[in-house]
Amino acid sequence: MPKAQLLELQARGLALIDEATLEFAPGLNVVTGETGAGKTLLIGALTLCLGGDSPGGEVGDDLRVATLWRDGAGAERLLARELTATGRLRSVLDGQVTSAEGLRRVAESLVDIYGQRSSLRLRHPAAVLALIDRFGAVDTSELDEQRARLHELGRRRADLGGDREERARARDLAQFELTELRGAALTTPDELDQALANLERWQGRAARRSALLEALERLDGDREMTALGEIARIAALVEGAGESATLSSQLRGALEMARDAGHELRALLDAEDLDESQVAQLEERVGILSRVARRYGGSLAAALETREQRALDVERWRTAEEDLARLDAEIATTAAAERAAGARVRARREEAGARFGAAVSAELARVALPGGALRVEVDGVDGSAVRLLVRTNPGRAEGPVEEIASGGELSRLLLAVALVAGSEDAVAVFDEIDAGLGGAVAEQIGACLAELAGAGQVLVVTHLASVAARAQRHFVVHKETREGRAVTTVRAVAGEERVEEIARMLAGSGARSESRALARRLLSGA
Repeated sequence: MPKAQLLELQARGLALIDEATLEFAPGLNVVTGETGAGKTLLIGALTLCLGGDSPGGEVGDDLRVATLWRDGAGAERLLARELTATGRLRSVLDGQVTSAEGLRRVAESLVDIYGQRSSLRLRHPAAVLALIDRFGAVDTSELDEQRARLHELGRRRADLGGDREERARARDLAQFELTELRGAALTTPDELDQALANLERWQGRAARRSALLEALERLDGDREMTALGEIARIAALVEGAGESATLSSQLRGALEMARDAGHELRALLDAEDLDESQVAQLEERVGILSRVARRYGGSLAAALETREQRALDVERWRTAEEDLARLDAEIATTAAAERAAGARVRARREEAGARFGAAVSAELARVALPGGALRVEVDGVDGSAVRLLVRTNPGRAEGPVEEIASGGELSRLLLAVALVAGSEDAVAVFDEIDAGLGGAVAEQIGACLAELAGAGQVLVVTHLASVAARAQRHFVVHKETREGRAVTTVRAVAGEERVEEIARMLAGSGARSESRALARRLLSGA
């Protein structure tokens, strides 16, 4: 699988660095320079654009640090931090504004920085556990499956309710609601709309019949005064008064027309097939449907869905006690299997931890920690509580890595860990790993770093020529005075420039021909 690689680092307006661009090579990359030139500023710039804190020192208004990476999947990722006009640091990921935490999450899979001012991934128990499991090829799939099964069984048991009384209340409520919904005899989601439309039609017909009855009653009813009676009396009065035959005939004609209208009214009423009991039934049905819709979700569609669900609930509660007994038995069996799988995983982790501790201890002399030892402490039912305990010198008490080891020792210890465990996909960055070392020990450190760089990209800030000479790419940090102010520059060196830098590291600024000759031998690997 491809490993992550740092392709380029840019820094602008950071302390003494006006502008610097470093293009990195695969394998071992080194940064050298005189003391005080600002070598560690580059690590600070790298840390800053990975979401870390500012390395301190004066920064310019145009501060910007950026790193271009190729991740393990082969995709390029751009991580940057820049100072805004308001004086705040803005985080940028692949050209989009993000948070410092967003940068840190991405950086976790890209780089490990080992040094006195840097966070140590192996201080985190989860990272130590992952390291031991990877080293020992510890298979946790059976344990994971049992735990997933336990979780699912617990969820299913929780779905059946709490204690017996709670389940009884839930069962009774489901049965009550199902009975009510079934009693409503719902048919379709639009039954209420249809019933309301039918009721409106029936009510219209009832109003029409009532009006016709009233008209007939007023025309020729049983009341004392009707329209027909009044017309007849008027006609008789006119005839008795001896008025013209024409007027009398008109009144008799009006009387006959009124009688004919009465016949037509009776015919219309007889044609009206209005069953008042049906209207009452419709009104009652509309009331039932409206009440059910309000109670169960606001619509008959929701009420129908609730009816189906309550039928399932009632059936589930009917068998709940049997299901609970079966689930409890299955949970007990699975829990026992989970404990057994956990014990087996712990045994494998203990064995892997013992082998890992012995292997790292055997490498400690190579990284300038002679007489040191590393032990892996494994605890917990499944061995997941893992931590590294170290003794850096003979006769010293062992303790947690972060409490016992100094900054330089931490870096060298982790170099030994990386040599044993094999590098992960991340780029390894070592800050002053060789502080206080020299001679044959420095040669050993250089060999170890070169070995580690054979498996993945490594970046080292160093003051040792024997380390720098093994690099595939060499950067020199130089501090000079420009227009009355100190400025730090960074450039890649090769050829004679690199020979001169290695010679300076061997003999100081007054390098002689012997130092140059030794530098050439170191660079040639002789």
